[in-house]
Parts: sequence; structure tokens; C-alpha cells
Amino acid sequence: MPEDFDDSRLKEAVRLFNNAEWYRAHDALEEIWHETNGVERRTIQGFLQVAVAQLHLERGNRTGATILYGEGLGRLRALGTPDLGFDIETFCLCVQERLRLLQEQGNPDEYGLPVLDLRDD
Repeated sequence: MPEDFDDSRLKEAVRLFNNAEWYRAHDALEEIWHETNGVERRTIQGFLQVAVAQLHLERGNRTGATILYGEGLGRLRALGTPDLGFDIETFCLCVQERLRLLQEQGNPDEYGLPVLDLRDD
């Protein structure tokens, strides 16, 4: 896990996220988000919003997914948002493509699921 954000619960939240356990990932990220201050909070919230977007998709709520993808992207791409050691650029590209497909009435699963991978340094 990233050294610049030392919260052992993040490892479990990322595992849940990457296993497409969206509801449980949401709960784990939300707990961390409530206790986080500073710009790191914005990163956690962006991840959280993408998890909720995925949950909306599972439940057939394309409008909710579209809104939350957009909000998550906005937070993660905001100037000064820390990456917490994750490959945010690749993550955002995936979310952006899934959002585009949703907006064009396509199937976002054609692109694949977003994954929280550590940066290659």
C-alpha cells in the first residue's frame, strides 16, 4: 500500500474494489473518508464515488452511474489531488471511457472495470 497514506484499512478497501465487491468497497472507503482530512480526503471520495457508480450500474441505474462517474472524475482530476501511490491516470482513463459509453447509450462493460493499481515508479 502507498507509504504516503498509511491506513491499513485502505488495503482491504482496494481488495474489495478490485474484486468488484462494490457495496463492501463503498462501506470500507466511506469509513476511511469520514476519518480523513486534507486533500487525501478528495482522493478517497473519488474512489468511493466510482464504487457507488459501479453499484448503480449493477442495479440498472445508468443515470446515477453517469452522475457519480462524473463527480468521481472531477475530484480525482482536480489540481492538487494526491494519487496516494495509485495509478490515477490509468484509473481515470477507464472511468472516462465507461462514462462516455454510458453517455452514448452504450455498454460500459465493453471497456472493462476500473481497477486501483499501484503506480509503477
